[in-house]
Amino acid sequence: MDAQAVPSTAAPGTGAPDHPGERSAGAGAALLAVGLGTLLTLMAFTAPATTLAATAHGLHSGAVAQTWMLTGTPVGLAALLLTIGSVADARGRRRTFAAGAVLLLLATALSAAAPGTGVFLAGRIAQGVASAAVLAAGLGLIADTHPAGRHRVRALGVWGATVGGGIAVGPVYAAVMTQLWGWRSLYWGLALLAVPVAALSATVPESRAAHPRRLDLAGALTLGAGTAALVAGFGESRGGWLRPAVLVPLAAAALVLALFAAVERRVAEPMLDPALWRNPTFLAGGIGALTTGLAVVGLFSYLPTMVQGVLGTGAIATSLLFVVWSGVSAVFALLSRRLAPHMGAATQAALGLGISAVGQAAMYGMHVGGSYGRLFPGLAVAGVGSGILNAALARLAVAGVPAERSAMGSGANNTARYVGSALGVALTVSVVTAAHGHSPAGALAAGANHAFLLSAATCLTGATAILLLPRRP
Repeated sequence: MDAQAVPSTAAPGTGAPDHPGERSAGAGAALLAVGLGTLLTLMAFTAPATTLAATAHGLHSGAVAQTWMLTGTPVGLAALLLTIGSVADARGRRRTFAAGAVLLLLATALSAAAPGTGVFLAGRIAQGVASAAVLAAGLGLIADTHPAGRHRVRALGVWGATVGGGIAVGPVYAAVMTQLWGWRSLYWGLALLAVPVAALSATVPESRAAHPRRLDLAGALTLGAGTAALVAGFGESRGGWLRPAVLVPLAAAALVLALFAAVERRVAEPMLDPALWRNPTFLAGGIGALTTGLAVVGLFSYLPTMVQGVLGTGAIATSLLFVVWSGVSAVFALLSRRLAPHMGAATQAALGLGISAVGQAAMYGMHVGGSYGRLFPGLAVAGVGSGILNAALARLAVAGVPAERSAMGSGANNTARYVGSALGVALTVSVVTAAHGHSPAGALAAGANHAFLLSAATCLTGATAILLLPRRP
């Protein structure tokens, strides 16, 4: 099932090593810059999770605006990840990464200084665009400076750990900064943290495809518009699925994405080669990323709201739930390199999803007046699964495509993750709000338990689908 990565085809002088399996001279610098950049993007992504109420109060934002505070960054991410990945392969991965870091600085500063809701939301969407550049180009830089072998496995484990670390640190950082100095301070802090990321990018060797493809403009426009409409429709579904605000963008997304598929079959150099859908390694990465978004990111994005509503905990205490889950995830992403000699990346992804399912099911039993610590064992087990899964998805993202298109592979994989997360949050909210109880808190507890079981079942379904794929490309 797990194809080996195609040998590097980076252009001469771009940092690729002379001998396969050896790191290039800029490998350490690339890993440091990309690791910090990824950590920062995940902190920005999760910042509203525990500070939504304070931000909405400060900006006098209504319910619809609050939905967009959560979905604005995913819209920017999902719409441009694949396109920016293709641009990075053709025009330069370091250049794209550095541009993303600078844009992240400017976008977070815009949100921090926003006089009203509209400007704040524009900043959040721009943060998504910037994060797309950092994530897609960053993983491409790691693939270029760490050819297939033990060095790449270790580097991708570090990258997976920064994903978990960002999710763990982000909500805690946001809650503490908001409590001490107000919600604007967390965005000013993120803007300052983007400065060293942009500076470090100057130490990374440039890399690009030896034979860059022309920009597939029609594919970029249709994919961007389609995924943006899809994520926006899912985000609006929190107020009900049958409203025009949901049905219109979802219908538009279906039409535009069908047009994207038709375009990709006809252009000479498609952004997303249809032949990739016949590659089991690429498919395994896509299924794993989509399931991660649906069942893991979707559930944990809404977990703080459920815990605060049922158990009455504060923002800082609730953010510690992320520390348990994502902290364990970061540790096991680093340790997952020990699995590489014994199993392929697709099998590792299925294992991670299976362990995540066990952890999510173990959280079942939330009730009013229950113990806050009752969730910790399930969170820890789910963190083990997430760590193993994140490292495996990074391996699949770069192994499922030719080496000269590693940033595009990263973009495709992360697009599946963030589209899945938008749908996952929408489904979680729908399941939770549909439950009934003797009180609002009791209904929320019943809905949370339903969400735990649904997420566990979705993880098991994704793991099964990966294991049923053909054993070779």
